[in-house]
Amino acid sequence: MKIIGAALPAAALFVTGAPASEGVPLIPSNGAAGCIALRSKLSDLPGGGVRIVTQPDTRWPGMDIRPAAPWNLSGWSRIEARVANPSRTTVTVSLRVDDASTSKGAPKLQQSVTLAAGSTGTIAAAWSRHPCVPAKPLDLIGMRDWPGRSPVEYSAIARLCVFAGSAAAPQTVDVLEVRAVGPVRVVPAERFLPFVDRFGQFAHGDWPGKVRSEDELPARLAGEREELARTPPPAERTRWGGWAAGPSLKATGWFRTEKQDKTWWLVDPEGRLFWSFGVDCVRAGEPTPITDREHYFADLPPTNSPEGRFHGRGHWAPHGYYTNRPYRTFDFAAANLARKYGPGWTNDWIDHTLRRLSAWGWNTVANWSHPEVGRRRRIPYTYEASFHSPAIAGSQGYWGKFPDPFHPRFREGIQQSMRRAEEQGAVGDPWCLGFFIHNELAWGKPGELGLAALRSPADQPAKTAAVARLSAKYGDIDKLNAAWGAQWTSWEAMCAATNYSSAEGAAQDLDELAGMIADEYFRVIAAEVRAAAPNQLYLGCRFAWVNEMAIRAAARHCDVVSFNKYTYTLDDFRLPDGVDKPVVIGEFHFGALDRGMFHTGLRAAEHQADRAAKFASYVRSALHHPNVVGVHWFQYRDQALTGRGDGENYQIGLVDVCDTPYPEMVAAARQIAGEMYRLRAHTAGR
Repeated sequence: MKIIGAALPAAALFVTGAPASEGVPLIPSNGAAGCIALRSKLSDLPGGGVRIVTQPDTRWPGMDIRPAAPWNLSGWSRIEARVANPSRTTVTVSLRVDDASTSKGAPKLQQSVTLAAGSTGTIAAAWSRHPCVPAKPLDLIGMRDWPGRSPVEYSAIARLCVFAGSAAAPQTVDVLEVRAVGPVRVVPAERFLPFVDRFGQFAHGDWPGKVRSEDELPARLAGEREELARTPPPAERTRWGGWAAGPSLKATGWFRTEKQDKTWWLVDPEGRLFWSFGVDCVRAGEPTPITDREHYFADLPPTNSPEGRFHGRGHWAPHGYYTNRPYRTFDFAAANLARKYGPGWTNDWIDHTLRRLSAWGWNTVANWSHPEVGRRRRIPYTYEASFHSPAIAGSQGYWGKFPDPFHPRFREGIQQSMRRAEEQGAVGDPWCLGFFIHNELAWGKPGELGLAALRSPADQPAKTAAVARLSAKYGDIDKLNAAWGAQWTSWEAMCAATNYSSAEGAAQDLDELAGMIADEYFRVIAAEVRAAAPNQLYLGCRFAWVNEMAIRAAARHCDVVSFNKYTYTLDDFRLPDGVDKPVVIGEFHFGALDRGMFHTGLRAAEHQADRAAKFASYVRSALHHPNVVGVHWFQYRDQALTGRGDGENYQIGLVDVCDTPYPEMVAAARQIAGEMYRLRAHTAGR
């Protein structure tokens, strides 16, 4: 039996005699007589509920429940239908929830469950996952999720439909219960705004650790310092964070890779085994846009006040409301650090954060972190050496078009980036583990980059290289036309065209062209990284959406291949056949909504304890993977409650907006850090 999960967001109280813990029963009190049959026969079940016997070969047979007036279910988060399959065949049962405005088109909220013969299951159709919501949905902007964001008007639910799919023979479905469940706290809609307090926290919620006054911040710092003084780093560590109790290997004075007993490792500068346990975005700020939504914030400091320096401006917004428009910002996270650490707060924050990371067991300051954190040379760090260069015009991707590695400015871009790395002290620094260049590029499906090159203008360097390769292979354009089913009159005509639609006969050549582009991309970067920093590692481009061809190209040129893997474990992670390289996971995270945040991030947890458990499970799965030489958590601090420029507002931090650690995550990190080298060594010995 497979129960399919719920949808999205929120939830005043529906008047009922049922206890809140049991929810609100929604099957009419007169049972089947109060429901509407849809191409089916309805009857009452002896213990309560309704039996549906469907008519064969009909579309969506089932039953409707329609209240005389729409239900106000704003005090609840979802509707659950407990259903059973008394027949001898498998049946899929769906629950559709309509509000008063739903048309006959596609449902706004619908979920299903597939029941094996004789089994029982629950369909959960949720409009909310927040513990506190406005009484009616509000149309807010600039965030990925918020309380009240809902596919349906939960204060006006007008119809429930339970139905099965079409079948040649009659099907039987027993609807045992239908209830509104998951009580939530409701704020009158007219009083929901503003919903952000002066610290950047959710104003209407309450949770352990929430800051109530400015005086709490320095008081908490004093307590943390006392605790850190009693909390040493994990035992058996070198000063680099390597395994002091492990085998002693060749010491080169730099980080390197080595395979031992069929398992890949990093090796620290002293020659000790090293596994990179890192945190991304260890930085002070987390600004959020305020343009067009000043009314969201209860107490924004004036720009001419002492805290006015935390106002700013932004323009980065590849997605969402602020795309292609500049906006004003306020940085609650940095303002809270100034309140907490006092004058000279940046320096004190860096020192305290490094003490935290060391005590918590982390041994790598990872991507997009404040440069000074690495320059303190207390914890090894990675350097983000990305650069912008002309793109392949015919390409497309979530974060933008793919860079053209044949363009002269591509090589110039990585050269300039490595010069910046040298100016900032990363090149030639043994504490710098290595360099990431680019993030989550749009590699597409096999052959897609080759097709993108052919769809680009004639002066696109990647297209010139692609046509030259095809010309060298076929010689005569007519031979290519015959193979591809194309009709170009000359190679020049092919180069001038930008509207080619791929045909089956072109697939192999397009794959080869995409492979050529990928190989050039990694070849050029690897050459320039090694020319500038011959003793340091090239850590790849942090794959997200990727194909096998790109992975193979990376494996030929990178010291370490990097992936951002937002999964619950790495148990199923595999490299392509024949590829055996060390791998670092550049990003992963889990989030929960029990501490005042609005979005869980890309992988959800039920609560903070569950988040910590999922985190620990993921890291252990990585430690058991023979290729994985490290994982980097994204990110150090929660994103802003009201989102960054592209709207991401994920609860994914080790600390919150007020710089308060999540104790569950701290405890899990310390436990994993204390055992990780022996777990890894056990994997190597298997």
